[in-house]
Amino acid sequence: MKYKPLNPELFKLNRARFTSKMLRSSIAIFHSNDQMPRNGDSFFPFRQNSDFFYLTGIDQEESVLVLFPKCPKEGFEEVLFVKETSEHIAIWEGHKYTKEEAQKTSGIKKVFWLSEMDTILHEMILLAKRIYINGNENDRFVSEVMTRDHRKALELQQKYPGHKYHRSQIIMKKLAPIKSSYEVEVIKEAIAITHKAFLKVLKFVKPGVMEYEIEAEIIGEFIRNRASDHAYYPIIASGGSACVLHYVENNKKCKAGDVILMDFGAEYANYASDLTRCIPVNGRFTKRQKDVYNAVLRVMNEAKQMLVPGNTLTEYHKEVGKIMESELLGLKLISKADIKNQDPDKPAYKKYFMHGTSHHMGLDVHDLANRYDPFMAGNVFTCEPGIYIPEENLGIRLENDLLITDHGPVDLMADIPILAEEIEDLMNA
Repeated sequence: MKYKPLNPELFKLNRARFTSKMLRSSIAIFHSNDQMPRNGDSFFPFRQNSDFFYLTGIDQEESVLVLFPKCPKEGFEEVLFVKETSEHIAIWEGHKYTKEEAQKTSGIKKVFWLSEMDTILHEMILLAKRIYINGNENDRFVSEVMTRDHRKALELQQKYPGHKYHRSQIIMKKLAPIKSSYEVEVIKEAIAITHKAFLKVLKFVKPGVMEYEIEAEIIGEFIRNRASDHAYYPIIASGGSACVLHYVENNKKCKAGDVILMDFGAEYANYASDLTRCIPVNGRFTKRQKDVYNAVLRVMNEAKQMLVPGNTLTEYHKEVGKIMESELLGLKLISKADIKNQDPDKPAYKKYFMHGTSHHMGLDVHDLANRYDPFMAGNVFTCEPGIYIPEENLGIRLENDLLITDHGPVDLMADIPILAEEIEDLMNA
């Protein structure tokens, strides 16, 4: 791993929070991600299962966590299994955790080789009445690819049909959105790296540069500062491409007079950051571009103030829609007649602002959460309003990451330049 070791107290705290929610006489089992085949005899770069990392800090394949609060067998409340290394593996694949390193990283005292798991886990399961199994329960995601957690859960249900089974995600969706101070510090590190990359891009962009060259500058700065990768595939969209919400081709030439929408964020120690900025290719916004830009910025500044405990995504998005409606009227993109005749389920503003304003962020850029739970102190949200005008080849989105607290929202990206005049000054310095 490129990142510096994290404090194991983070993972101890996460496990304690999880086990405090488990039913009596129950065991919970979490698996690392599979290595995903790419083609031929190669794999995609390994990325750890976020739930497994949240509870262990172990960033390696073929690892298993077992939690059994008040286990009748003394000392087996937390057990970690890792792949046993060898001289052959060390030569071909590199270093793997020793038992001592896994203990230090996770804070778990009982660490065994994976080859020892069947016997130990069998005994532990027979001491329990209930088994918590894990899965991907993101309600906006469906995949045909079966995860390791899923496969192993099916094996357990076949082997131990008499046990009661429970979903770990019900607990995880309550815990993961509330970030500890340890997690906030890691997210801040990811944001600091993203900040550096943005400043570098401001000096790099000029007419004629290719979108992929900008992408290259970003990933170079990420790696130079210990980021593992992009937190998500970056969007570098110049001109009309900015009106394609999930544009990822990044293959166009950036032309004088156009604006580039850049949506990118570093991933550090598996924690995400998520930034969007729009900059003029030639270093100066036109009056119209700046008017649209400032309209989006006003919506963002008002929306940020609503990221407070007790609010809900549903109500929040309704209120942001009203603010956006007013700005679109001012820009003469919609009319009062459009608003009067609109379908309540398809408000007029949706023609130019068709996505939500905020989402949870943490170990995943669209982080684990129940979208119907009220906001709570410790939540980290993005705030990303936008206006997209295909007929003008102009798309403007601005995005910062914010921490909800009992004393108001804290903008974790407040130091990253966002004012149009500030961006122009930096590009022309």
